[in-house]
Formats: sequence, structure tokens, C-alpha cells
Amino acid sequence: MGTPRLSQWVYILVGVLVLLKAEGYFVGITYVQNAVAKGAVCLDGSPPAYHLEEGFGAGVNNWLVHIEGGGWCNNVTTCLARINTRLGSSKQMVKQVAFSGILSNKPQFNPDFYNWNKIKVRYCDGASFTGDVEAVNPATNLHYRGARVFLAVMEDLLAKGMKSAENAILSGCSAGGLTSILNCDKFRAILPAGTKVKCLADAGYFTNQKDISGAQHIEGFYNEVVTTHGSAKNLHPSCTSKMKPGLCFFPQHMAQEIKTPLLVTNAAYDSWQIKNILAPGVADPHGTWHNCKLDIKNCSPDQLKIMQDFRLEFLSALTGLQSSVSNGMFINSCYAHCQTEMQETWLRSDSPVLNDKTIAKAVGDWFYDRSPFQKIDCPYPCDKTCHNRIFE
Repeated sequence: MGTPRLSQWVYILVGVLVLLKAEGYFVGITYVQNAVAKGAVCLDGSPPAYHLEEGFGAGVNNWLVHIEGGGWCNNVTTCLARINTRLGSSKQMVKQVAFSGILSNKPQFNPDFYNWNKIKVRYCDGASFTGDVEAVNPATNLHYRGARVFLAVMEDLLAKGMKSAENAILSGCSAGGLTSILNCDKFRAILPAGTKVKCLADAGYFTNQKDISGAQHIEGFYNEVVTTHGSAKNLHPSCTSKMKPGLCFFPQHMAQEIKTPLLVTNAAYDSWQIKNILAPGVADPHGTWHNCKLDIKNCSPDQLKIMQDFRLEFLSALTGLQSSVSNGMFINSCYAHCQTEMQETWLRSDSPVLNDKTIAKAVGDWFYDRSPFQKIDCPYPCDKTCHNRIFE
């Protein structure tokens, strides 16, 4: 009875594999075993991990370190919920992950970085690699050690040749994009003075906005993350000297203090932020935003007006970045989240463009100083090149 449906799934799976073979490739996992002795471990105490594809040709001394995303945990309960998943334990991580987009090794899909050493750092600490609490409660066995993990992974990469890097980028998506902002200057500091170093944050510019009920939901959540993980000492000191540490987890309060050049690529209607900052479930008990959050085309005129206001607040949170010409900005008006890891949004014939440039072209031009890029899209629905997310 189930055969037609089964064969349909087989066709779909084959199609996905064919596409991946054409546009992506699989890279095996590396565990940083010596990190355990330094207490640089995932939430469950397991060693940190990453996936490394070695550079070749002219790219052998160039390094792209890309941090995986996956939200945060803000207390014992939510952190315990992660320890039996890849976001809290390297024991739960798959042995191979697919590389595409900015991690592609084909010049037609990634012209500026295809032959670089490319690393995807797995995310298993729950606080964007900022936490460091010495004590471990034996009842929970939770380790809040993200800052140590970041350092241990970087030391491992330095030993594998990154100490001779000519060019280097710290990038990441979502919580990993926030990592690349929060740790940007630290990444610069561990590399030789002669290395050209820049940072790229994809969908990592989370903004401190009220939700639809008027509550400061995300501000409270970030405050709990920073408190639980003991992150304050690893956040930007020029920010923590002026305001509560939890506020310094928001890029808008510290990004202008970063000395290393930074490019932010973000959707102005970031689908994660709309779903979790603007209209989280707790602020929408009757689910009136449910269909709108699944597909922006379902939003009512009133909801779109609220989202346009969200965009304006998001843009005002970027103003500190624009003051430096070395910083870059690719802010399109898509309903999306993370656009550098997927080939279709990074560089393809139908990819999103801003000022006639794909994200790949804008990032390459900015990194190599071919031309600066600080562009903000017109409001939704003006951009017809968007790949708007539709959630099931």
C-alpha cells in the first residue's frame, strides 16, 4: 500500500543527493581531545569538534573559520535539554557535514574563498562561545565553558597551520554569527600582526526590541544566558563598563567598539527574530501570528505594519557600524535567516542581489578591498530576488 509514497521519497532523496553532489560535499569531523584537560568542553563535558577541509593552490595559507548556529540556553532546564543533542554534546554530532555556499570548494560557486582552508566549528556550549564557569554541579554535570572551547579550537587550528595565515575570516550563522561579532577582536589577537583579518556575521545581529505584547522578552532571555554561563567577563569591556552585561550580548551595544573590520549580512525581516523576538509564543497566546510567521505572504496589513516598524528599529541598531568605512553591510529585505551557508542564497544565477551584487560578490569585494559595501534594501515587498523562507 505504501509503495508509491515510498518511491516518491526515494526520488526526492536522490534529487537532494544529486544537487548536493553538484553544489556541496561532505567533510569529516575532528574532535579536539586535548581540550578536555583544559576544561574546554561541551555542555555535557565531551570534547569540542570541528570539520576541516584543507586549502589548496593559492589558498593554502588562507583560513575561513565558520561557526555553527543553534540558539542559546538560559538556565539549567534549557541547558539540560541540549545535552542529549548535537548542541550540547559532541557524542551526538554526525560524523560528516555538508559544505556549500561560503564553504564550497568550487570556483563557480565560491570564487573568492573556494581554495581556502575551511572550518566549520560545531556549537555545543549554548552561549555563543562566551561562557566560563569553573564549578560543575555534580547533580547536573553541566559545563559552561564556551570561551575556553573557542580558545582550544583556535589553538588546535593554529597548530595545524593557521599560525602562518596570510588571510583569515571568522564567520558564522545565527548564534554563530553572534559569536563572530563577540569574538572578532579576540580572533584578530591570536593571529600574526601581518595577517589580513576580517569578521563576517550572517544573521547574527540580534536586536533588543520589545515583543508584540510590549514586553522586553529577548532582553530578559539574554540576561539569563549571560548570568547562567558567567559570560560577563568575556564580553566587550567598553560595553560592560557602561551597562548591564546582558545588554552587551546585543551587537548594537558593542559592535562599534570592534577594531577589526566586520561585515554584517542580515535580512531586515530576519525570520528567527520575527518568530522569537517580535512575536514569540509567550506574547501571542492565541496564535494570531502563527500563519504570518510561517510565510510573510500570510501576514495581515496590521502585522506587516508592525514588521515594517521592526525593520526600522533593526536599521537604527546598525547605525554605529556605518561610521567606519572598513565595515560592510548587506541588509536585504527578505524573510530569511542565514544566507551564506546555502548555495542558493550565497551565489547562484537566481540568488538574492543588492545593488546588482550577490552576497558572495559583496563579501569578496569587501574582504579584498576591491570596493566597500554598505547597502540597505528598500522595504518589503520591493525586492523580487529574495528567497523568502516558508516554514512547514
